[in-house]
Amino acid sequence: MTIHQLSVFVENKSGTLLQVLNLLKEANIQLIASTISDTVEYGIYRIICSEPQRALDTLKEAGISASVSDVFAITLDNTPGRAADAIQQFSAAGIGISYLYSFLLGGKGILVFRTDNPDKTREVILEKRLSYIEEKDLSQLQ
Repeated sequence: MTIHQLSVFVENKSGTLLQVLNLLKEANIQLIASTISDTVEYGIYRIICSEPQRALDTLKEAGISASVSDVFAITLDNTPGRAADAIQQFSAAGIGISYLYSFLLGGKGILVFRTDNPDKTREVILEKRLSYIEEKDLSQLQ
């Protein structure tokens, strides 16, 4: 019910993001989605990719600080308001969203997010019959 997300810590200076992207390119790792959030000194580059463990190993071998974590990914109809409807289900259950990013793929909206209560999140996804993506599904999304 979850997928692996790579979180890469990059300094806010010219060339650091390019270094990460080039390493993944050279390793022939396909990026599916990514987002960057930043502070004054560094950014967190979050990536959904074809091979998160190999990507992590590749980056660590190059001395780049990175980690892999589990996140939820649900699919939605590409209709205005569907993201609000989905998040309402979690909010009504008292679940806080730590962060979220989204993208469109194959005519479907994809929400990738982390919550403050993974067990309860799983319950809501199953109870509300939300369509979710698992790690094995990622190869079909490329």
